[in-house]
Amino acid sequence: MAIQREDYHKVLITKTTTVYPRAHPHEARVIQLSNLDRKCPLLMYLVFFYRSPPPHQRLSAGSLFSSLKMGLEDTLSAWYPAAGRLFLSPANGKLDLVCTNSGALLVEAATRLKISELGDLSQYNDFYERLVFRPPLSSSFSDMPLVVAQVTKFGCGGYAVGVGTNHSLFDGLANYNFMNAWASKTVGKADEAVELVEPVHERGRLLVGRGQIDKNLTRPGGREKMTRVTAVDHLYLLIKQAVSMERMDSHGKLHGEHKFSEVGSASHEQFVLGTFSLRSSMVGKLKSKATSRWSGTSCSSFEVVAAHLWKARTKALGIQKDRIVCLQFAVDTRTRMDPPLPKEFTGNAYVLSSISCTSGELERESMATIIEKIKEAKQAVTNDYVGAYLEALEAPQGVLPPLPELTMVSDWTRTPYHKVDFGIGDAVYVSPLASPFQQVAYFMQSPIDGGGIDVRIGLLPKHVPAFSHYFLGML
Repeated sequence: MAIQREDYHKVLITKTTTVYPRAHPHEARVIQLSNLDRKCPLLMYLVFFYRSPPPHQRLSAGSLFSSLKMGLEDTLSAWYPAAGRLFLSPANGKLDLVCTNSGALLVEAATRLKISELGDLSQYNDFYERLVFRPPLSSSFSDMPLVVAQVTKFGCGGYAVGVGTNHSLFDGLANYNFMNAWASKTVGKADEAVELVEPVHERGRLLVGRGQIDKNLTRPGGREKMTRVTAVDHLYLLIKQAVSMERMDSHGKLHGEHKFSEVGSASHEQFVLGTFSLRSSMVGKLKSKATSRWSGTSCSSFEVVAAHLWKARTKALGIQKDRIVCLQFAVDTRTRMDPPLPKEFTGNAYVLSSISCTSGELERESMATIIEKIKEAKQAVTNDYVGAYLEALEAPQGVLPPLPELTMVSDWTRTPYHKVDFGIGDAVYVSPLASPFQQVAYFMQSPIDGGGIDVRIGLLPKHVPAFSHYFLGML
């Protein structure tokens, strides 16, 4: 009997198990989360694709599942908060983490589909959503696991490992370290090219001091000396601009009242996720254009691609020349605090830095000038900036309206996830699934072109052709 198409594309779950730490060295205790941890308490998913192992190394789905389970048991012994649960503190109503040893969730699945039938793995595919396990919504928030994983065997003998980790647990760098620790425990030895770290889970100095901003303001000259959080200032500027434009009539005059929550609400178009690949030669060409022979200015791949993307996206969206536009990007604070955070720190340690100008100025500015501004914004992330940023997050956090003038970038090029080897070699590709902030651009290290960068970004369908032209076609 012929296989029905809907059956062919099914993913059948064959086993579900809760994985507990092999050792229980810690009694149930509370880890107080920082304001950075509390910003996005959701599962963030990655799907790792692996080719079929060679004949002499054939694995059954059951044996890979068992190896991953044992490896995760060992990993959770050191990364024990990942086996805990989030809860609302009765003292202040904020999220904290209780180390309950309640375990992570591991699922085994299978599909008749072949990996090759998915086409270009770098391009998001709705089928990827079937390769991760989404726990059913519970009436109790504290019942939700913080780590879930699904191992899916394809009809070709290849595998997908879909992993979801709660963003309150880890930032990107810590999540990468967690995945490498799990891979190491699964295969029974460490990859010599990967430095494994002994995790530090306490949030320490990233916890907000009591009333530090009030103390700063009441000191003589305190208001003038207080560190400004540029990313927050620029965001407020964009929101004011959006509200003003929504209330402006055809003659350029403001009219009526307007609710913040309604700004941009007329647009119901859905973002589409696309991956735009810059070959290493393209990145080199951008660097050459940005480097001044007179100043001898050099730049990183991140800086030059971020500057290029900001220009291309702003132009593709057709933003008016007099509108303020802003580029915001994540900066790791581990080495910027005084004294530095431990490199083994596992919580969220990234803050946003920011630069802005009008759309017309951005179009006229040279790449070298924009890159210098990016460098200056990075240098502005000091110990004082981090403290002020954390304090700013104490204010109630509302849902932002669509802000097309805001370009946001997250750099993943220092975390080559495709190198995570669970005993079946490097991944063919590792794809993030849709995040709550689809318009954020993620820079990922290309698995096939050393020095190449894959840029994953969400765009409205009508903007995709123009963005592709300005971002890739101009190179």
